[in-house]
Order: sequence, then structure tokens, then C-alpha cells
Amino acid sequence: MAKVLVVTSGKGGVGKTTSTAALGAALALSGQTVCVVDFDVGLRNLDLVMGAERRVVFDLINVVQGDAKLSQALIRDKRCEHLSLLAASQTRDKDALSTEGVARVIEELRERFDWIICDSPAGIERGATLAMRHADMAVVVTNPEVSSVRDSDRIIGLLDSKTIRAERGERMDKFLLLTRYDPSRAEKGEMLKVDDVLEILSIPLLGIVPESQAVLSASNLGSPVTIANPDSAPARAYLDAALRLMGIDVPITVPTDKRSLFGALFGRRVA
Repeated sequence: MAKVLVVTSGKGGVGKTTSTAALGAALALSGQTVCVVDFDVGLRNLDLVMGAERRVVFDLINVVQGDAKLSQALIRDKRCEHLSLLAASQTRDKDALSTEGVARVIEELRERFDWIICDSPAGIERGATLAMRHADMAVVVTNPEVSSVRDSDRIIGLLDSKTIRAERGERMDKFLLLTRYDPSRAEKGEMLKVDDVLEILSIPLLGIVPESQAVLSASNLGSPVTIANPDSAPARAYLDAALRLMGIDVPITVPTDKRSLFGALFGRRVA
């Protein structure tokens, strides 16, 4: 059965788009059919991270408004046959997204893919609420800093109130993805520790993505880090996180770019 996953956060710049691309590619590499959908209308970055900016002819707004068929707007990744992209519009605003149109597109995507991953804009405005509305599960992306964690707590509240599942009284699985984490800085008190973030947000930990130059390098190449540099520390973190999303029990560690070394084992499992 198809699953709709929203990748969200309250604060901008925490790594939502990078995480959407990396998780989407990781799931697709495992044989799952995946479509990543950019809901950040007007700012459109997912196509850049995916290296597909020159291939965008029709976008999400075109499909929502009936100006193009979904098949015309979907862009299949050239490196991974199971991965597709539905880009956002760069020239329209979020008011062009209608509730009915988004619902129709999501249902059509459910018929074609195993996973639909919605890259939400930051904040709590219309684009973000539409991105999460049809979600079956959510990944809340957070940096280990107080402002990011506080904003993520607000987003968790919206997931529990503004989605179709919430309106039906159904439970939505929500997972924490901690990005740009540096264990040595956390020990010095320069950023929050993992347990501090978990205590505040009270949702299961999906993975810990360490601070690494590999993420920026992959983005500049126009490729998800899980494809561009699968042996890097962040790629291994995302690949393990994708396994957990599929229900596979994988111990959570903090990978490092030194391939023989691993961070502390937290012994946490996805609930």
C-alpha cells in the first residue's frame, strides 16, 4: 500500500530538501518506487538538489490546476529508475495550490508509487499545511539548537491537528531526523545533545545525520548524497533511516567520515 510521507520542520535551512532527496533516493535504491514532490511553491529547490532543473517543463501547479497531466510533469531520475520528481512552480505563489487539486494529485500518485515524499516549505503557512494534510507519516527535521527544536515542537502540534488522519482521530507516525550533528560540539555544550532534543520533542528518533562537507558537495553536484557519495557518513545515516521507515530494525549510531569509526550507540529503535 502506498505511503505518503511529509518531510517538515518549523525552521528554514535545517535540511528538509536535502533529506527529502536523500531519503527518496535511499528508498528507491532498495527497489521501492518513489516520487518526491516539492511543495515549496515560488522557491523551488528540490529540482536543483536532484539535478533536474533543466528538465522541468510542467510542475505541481500545472497538474493541480489541470493544465497538464501528471505523466507530463513527472521527471524520472536518470541514475535511479525507481525515483521520480514532481517539481514546484518557480513563478507562482502558494495560493495557486487548491485543497481539492492537491487531494486529486496525491491520490493519483498513490496509484503509481510505493512512496510519495512531500518536501514541505518551512513554517506553518498554507504550503506547509497542504504538504502535510494527506500524510500517513512525518519526518520532522531538526538541528540541535534551541530555536530549531522549539519550532519543530510547533510543527508536531500541527501534525496532530491539521491532517486528515488527525481529523479522523487516527494516529500519525512521527519521527525525528536530527541533522548537522557534531558529537564533540555537543559534549562541549555548543549544541544540544541527542537526548536533550528527544526529551523536548518526545517522538521516536529516525536517524542522526552528522555535519559533513559531503552533503554540500552532493547538492552542488545536483545529486542526493545517497547516490553521489553512498559511503559518506551522511549517506549511511540516510540509508539506515530509510530502512527504519520500511520497518527494519537498525541500531542508531552517529556515522563519521572515517569509515572505520562510529559514534556512540544509542540503542534506540523506531517505535
